[in-house]
Amino acid sequence: MDRLPGSLLFCCTINAVRSPMAEAIMKHLFGSEVYVDSVGVRPGELNGFGVAVLAEIGIDLSQHKPKSFDQLTDSSFDLVISLSPEAQHSAVEMTRTSSCVVEYWATNDATAYQGSRERVLEAYREVRNSLVDRIQGRFGPESGKNLTD
Repeated sequence: MDRLPGSLLFCCTINAVRSPMAEAIMKHLFGSEVYVDSVGVRPGELNGFGVAVLAEIGIDLSQHKPKSFDQLTDSSFDLVISLSPEAQHSAVEMTRTSSCVVEYWATNDATAYQGSRERVLEAYREVRNSLVDRIQGRFGPESGKNLTD
């Protein structure tokens, strides 16, 4: 499993939807093989739609405690993946003096969608599925778990 880093940080603008979803998916797929955490430029409050769409695929996000870059107890990661432009800037600043790799994965902001509850849930499912696809594409499907079928 040389494609997996020893430690990985997902970051976003607010640690309430995209970055905690990515953290939970990564932990579900590869948690025993890599240390995973997530932060936001701002901590925010955990989003119930994100919790609901992960529960649909058997992942419990309900206990996630949002935090910001300032609240990290350790900033030594092998890989940082930012999911928003604002988080990319913060990730680059945080890793300026380290040998950490920083990747940017442009990821839709599901909180921007409005409409019926079902339409909003569908936007969150799209984000969830895109994160599953990106994670499995980047780190491999070696976990043997298929989350989106």
